[in-house]
Amino acid sequence: MKLLRFGPKGAEKPGLLDAKGAIRDLSGVVDDLTGESLGDEVLDRLRGLDTESLPLVDGQPRIGPCVSQVGKFVCIGLNYADHAAESGMELP
Repeated sequence: MKLLRFGPKGAEKPGLLDAKGAIRDLSGVVDDLTGESLGDEVLDRLRGLDTESLPLVDGQPRIGPCVSQVGKFVCIGLNYADHAAESGMELP
């Protein structure tokens, strides 16, 4: 199961990509896919869903950011081989 958000920019709905590659609408199960809503309890509930029972999404909708309301995105540059090489440092 791959979680995603689909729909027009700014009005995305939560969804998932099922085993057959079809998009299923999760808006009847969760309001949105946010950092707060993706805790263990919600993820366990999503794992237990019968994905075949979720509504199919018609057509080829736009795929938006997979998580909404992201407050911070933190990266550590030395995790990336190119940055380490540019800095003349050993790989971590």
